Amino acid sequence: MELEYLAENTEAIPTLANWYFNEWGHIEKGNTLDNVTEKLHDYLQIDAIPLIILAIDESEILGAAQLKYREMDIYPEREHWLGGVYVSEKHRGNKIAEKIILKVISDAKKLGVKTLYLQTENESGGLYRHLGWNPLEQVNYRCTDVLVMENQICV
Repeated sequence: MELEYLAENTEAIPTLANWYFNEWGHIEKGNTLDNVTEKLHDYLQIDAIPLIILAIDESEILGAAQLKYREMDIYPEREHWLGGVYVSEKHRGNKIAEKIILKVISDAKKLGVKTLYLQTENESGGLYRHLGWNPLEQVNYRCTDVLVMENQICV
């Protein structure tokens, strides 16, 4: 398995758009697969935010995660976010998400990010807590209960 950038693998955009739309597309009213596909083009960077890290085995896309700006509009002061963490169903349970998340954290550190935030529907924090993320608060955001967490990155 290799970790690569979406910018280096634009052929992954349709797969990623389908994953994201099927998993979270319903959250934003009026969202379409075309909207999700178009928005992914904003992530075609390697050394700037926003970017997407892909886990790839040979030519198969296994999973992805985003380093992005301001994922939750209720927190305009919280700038940098880990988002869109997704592993295809048949590859779950193989620590792929953990490897992608650690790569996003590493890239964030290189880009000077001091604090990274995320939201998860897993109210225990799950994998994120295991990786050292700290819970901040539970909120209902866009009709979904989520736990907001942070990771203080040593720069």
